[in-house]
Order: sequence, then C-alpha cells, then structure tokens
Amino acid sequence: MFPVQSPLRKDGHHENPTGKRLAILTLTALGVVYGDIGTSPLYSIKECFSPLYGLQPTRENVFGILSLIVWALTLVITVKYVSFVLRADNRGEGGQFAMLALIFPRGTPAGFKRGGIFVALALFGTALLYGDGIITPAMSVLGAMEGLEIAIPSVAQYIVPITLVILSSLFAVQRFGTDLMGKAFGPIMLLWFITIATLGVRELIQSPWILGAVNPMYAVHFVQLHGSLAFFVLGSVVLVITGGEALYADMGHFGIRPIRVAWLLLVFPALLLNYFGQGALLVRNPAAVENPFFLLAPKALLLPLIVLATMAAVVASQAMISGAYSVTRQGIALGFIPRLEIRHTSTVEEGQIYIPEVNYFIAVGCLIVVVLFKNTSALGAAYGIAVTGTMLITSVLFYIVARIRFRWKWWQAAALSSVFLLVDLAFFSANVVKLMNGGWVPMALGVVLFLLMLTWKRGRALLTARLADGAMPLGLFLDSVERSSVHRVPGTAVFMTGSDDGVPPVLLHHLKHNKVLHERVLLVSVKTADVPETSAAERVRVMPLGQGFWRVVASYGFMQTPNVPNVLEVVDQMGIRCKPMETSYFLGRERLIPVAGRPGDTVTLSRWRKIIFAIMARNARSATEFFCIPPNRVVELGTQIEF
Repeated sequence: MFPVQSPLRKDGHHENPTGKRLAILTLTALGVVYGDIGTSPLYSIKECFSPLYGLQPTRENVFGILSLIVWALTLVITVKYVSFVLRADNRGEGGQFAMLALIFPRGTPAGFKRGGIFVALALFGTALLYGDGIITPAMSVLGAMEGLEIAIPSVAQYIVPITLVILSSLFAVQRFGTDLMGKAFGPIMLLWFITIATLGVRELIQSPWILGAVNPMYAVHFVQLHGSLAFFVLGSVVLVITGGEALYADMGHFGIRPIRVAWLLLVFPALLLNYFGQGALLVRNPAAVENPFFLLAPKALLLPLIVLATMAAVVASQAMISGAYSVTRQGIALGFIPRLEIRHTSTVEEGQIYIPEVNYFIAVGCLIVVVLFKNTSALGAAYGIAVTGTMLITSVLFYIVARIRFRWKWWQAAALSSVFLLVDLAFFSANVVKLMNGGWVPMALGVVLFLLMLTWKRGRALLTARLADGAMPLGLFLDSVERSSVHRVPGTAVFMTGSDDGVPPVLLHHLKHNKVLHERVLLVSVKTADVPETSAAERVRVMPLGQGFWRVVASYGFMQTPNVPNVLEVVDQMGIRCKPMETSYFLGRERLIPVAGRPGDTVTLSRWRKIIFAIMARNARSATEFFCIPPNRVVELGTQIEF
C-alpha cells in the first residue's frame, strides 16, 4: 500500500550494513539514540500512579496502564518512527530542519507567504526540541538520584544538590568533546538494557500472568472505567515514549538499519520486560508504588543499580546535548540562527562539534529547572508537553514529505498521517491540561525561540533586499573599471558577498577610500545546499567576469562548516593564483539602524523585531571566525545601513 524508499548514504549509495559493521553501528546507536527512551522506566510507571491522579495500583488499573504503555511504544515508536518516519531522510540525515529542506529543496521562502505554515511548524518543533534538551538531563539524572531515597533515606535532602553537581560536571566537560565518552556509551547502554530486562524477567518468573496486559482491551476497559481521569493519566503514559524523536534526529549518525535492529532486537523487548516486571511487582506489592523501578532490584544490588542508572542518565543527557549542537549547526546553515562559534572536537568525525553558546544556554536552563521543580513528579508535565509537541509537528510534516517526496497518493498519506495525528493529539492534549503545572516552561521557551529564529530569517531577507536595492550592477562596475585608470596592485583580494549579482558594498568602499584594486579580485559567496553534505568535487564553482574579476560560489551542506581558505586552495588549483600570504580578505562591518518600513517592501518586519534583529546581528560570531578566515589577513570596512 505504501511505497518503500530505501535509505541513502551521503554519497548516494544504498546504506545496508551487515555483519561486524552492522553490529558496531547497532552498539553505538544504543548509546546515542536510545539513551533517553532507555531511562524512561526510572520514572514512567511511578508517575502514572502519582498521588495527583489518586489512582490506586489495583490489578485492574495496573493491567490497563501496562496495556496503554505497550501500545504507545508499539504505535508511536515501532510503527510511526521506526517503520515510516525514518524513511523521510535527506541523504541519510533526519530531524526537523532536514525535513524542512525536503519540503523546500531550493531553500525556504524569504517571506514565508507560500507554504509558510510548514516553515513555522518546523521552526516551532525545533524550538520545542531545545526545551526537550534542557529538561531531559534534569529528568534523567533526577530520576536516577531518586533511587538514593530507597537505598539511603537520610540523603533525600541532598538529591537536588547532588543532581546539580552531576549536571554541572557534565556541561563542564563538553568542551573536551564526546569522543572518549562516546566510545563508552554503547557498552554502558548495552549493560543497562540487559540489566533492566533481567530485573523484569526476575519478577515475571513469579508472575507470568502479567503478560496478558498486552491485550489492548485492557487499555479500552481502563479508559471506559475511569473516563476523564484516564485522559489525564495519558499525560504520564507519554513518558515511556520520550526520546522517540531522537530516532529520527540522530539517524544521520548511524543509518536506518542499525537503529531499527537495535530497537527491535534489544531496546523494545528490554523496555517491555521491565515495564511488565514493574506492573507485576505493583500487583503483588502495592506499596512498591513509591518507586517500582528500584524496588525491582534485590537490596544488595540497589547501590550498583543506582550507579548504573546514573551512568545511563548521563548518556541520555549527552545524547540530547549533542543533538542540540547538530540542530543548531543546521539552523545556522539554513539562516534561522545567527552565526555562533562551532568547535570541532574530533579530527576524524566531522559531526562531533561543540558550540559554547548552546552549551551555556542549556546548562543554565537545566540547572534552573532542577532548582525550580526539585523532583521528577513535578517535572513530568514540562517534559511531556515538549516531547508530544515535537511528535505532533513531525506527523504533520511527514504528510507533506510523503506527498511531495515519496509521491504517495493523497489518501495514502492522509490515512497514515491521520492515525499518527490521532495518537499524538491524545498525548499532547493530555499534557496541555498541565500547562500551569510546569507545562508552560517548554511552551514559553518554544515561543521565544520560535520568534527569535523567525525574526533572524526575516531580518536577513529584509537586509538582503535593502542591499540589493542600493547595489551597483556588476556589469556597469566592470565597464567603469575598464575605462578608468585605477591602479592595480599585486596579490589577490577576496570580497565576501551574499549576493549572486551586484557589487558588494565593501568593494565600493574599498575602491572609494583606497583608490586601488588588486590584480585578482574574487567575489566569494557561500551557499547552503538542501542536502546534509556536498562533495569536494561539486562544492566550488568559478566564473570569470573579466578585468581580473572572478565570481566564486562555494556550496556547503547544512551539516558542514564553511572554510573559505580551503575553497581558495581549490581555486588556486584551477590556475587562479591564491597563495595564502598574497591574499587579503575584505569584510564589511555593518551598523544596522532600524527605520520605518518602505512602501513596496516584499519582506516586512515591525520596528521592535528590527531592534531585536540588530542586537542579534551585533552579537553574532564574526564572519572571520565563522568562515575560518585567517584574522591577520582580514581588512574590515565599516558602514551604516538603514533597514
């Protein structure tokens, strides 16, 4: 019924690892992709029986909640993400920005008038993902630390301080890169999943009858029995699928097959066994509702389990932090986020990066969240709304991708997307009612980040239009150079420009003040392609313009970091002399002055948003650093621009 698309590698060949390579990729995927959803058993069932609902752990209620959990994991993760959403890859990459690039392959509309709703949805989904990145470390580490209350009741008052120390340490080591920690992620999570499965099996041996909860009729009966209360409980059931969005966002690191193999052969069975074990324990001993996960373990193994849970929580936190770095780099490349410092922490893996500003932002947000909420019960509402909001938006965008890219018939795409939306809306609605109990945190954060990203994109479009209006046509400029007797000095001059036509303002300023031109003048534009990576062969295009001028266009994927000196090495190999010590880079330093809009503007922006854009532009990373230009070869010329 639904056409199947095979995943593609970045080089365009079919990705189908087998044997040892598949085993290695599957093991590493456990650490990066499944850290978040893998630590959900720490708090999920406990929250379903939260005193907030007044739900007692009777046999009937336990069977109903277990049935809801089984089918939430099956429908949302196995069917939606593993079976279908993973097909919506952009040359192997996933995530909201990658999906946006699939919908608008030639770039997003400048003013968002055509298809703007899909751009807005993708932006808001990404903004919620940042909220998820802030809440996940807090939720995971707090969940692990709460086990200390069971092992050593006297340390209960120190749980928040201990959590703050662990999280502070985690963010402090980010600048060293995730390479060394990454090698340990897979084995740690392998041990974690084996452990939680074993704990579940240990209880199931005594109570095999609990497996009957796989029958969906128990979920139906639970909803019929409790009515509106069952709807509210869905807000806690959703905690079992938190981290599901990571399957799609982290797809580019491993490919589809390792992610599917890891889920179907280990993660899904281990989670089900542990949830069934917790359910059996609750039926046998209702008092275990205090913390059913840790009470599954024998007392002698409680402290080792807490240590392992803490390690797994750190892995889950690291996965979301690294994901935030990747999403930010995509957003910068696609023009939704200002230029930020991007540090590469590995000489081998291009994707391992560190962005200080993002690290500080998430760290401060995470520590504030821990201090405000103090425990997983209070934090559950905030966590759920961030996750379900992102999943809901993914379902909407998947319909568009299925129609545009997969060429499905409208009824095929609508039928499948409707099922996804029905489930997502149920979970999202159950969390929206908790808006005043903590759900406002990710929503408020999402709205603010959404407005900032939209303001940056529109502001850039408006600024580009202003510069284009006052730009001198290139042909006219070259004619004047030919007729004039302007002095030409030895060497190569590079003028960075964002336009394919017109003379860069910095070139006119240079000629006006210095009254000379270099022998060779390169007008260099860096473009972002609608693919994750571009090959070296297709990256650089050079067009001769005459009079010693060349236009150079460098195309980078949205998962790559531009490097202008490397581009000039390619140009030099083409016969245009660009020796590093003979090349000077001329950059403009604009001072933006917000003014009232002009009649006929294709892109409009209110004055207060222009002020915000000007502040963001002033604090953005300089082009010298972002494009890896040698600072001792740069000449900056200032100018004022009214926009």
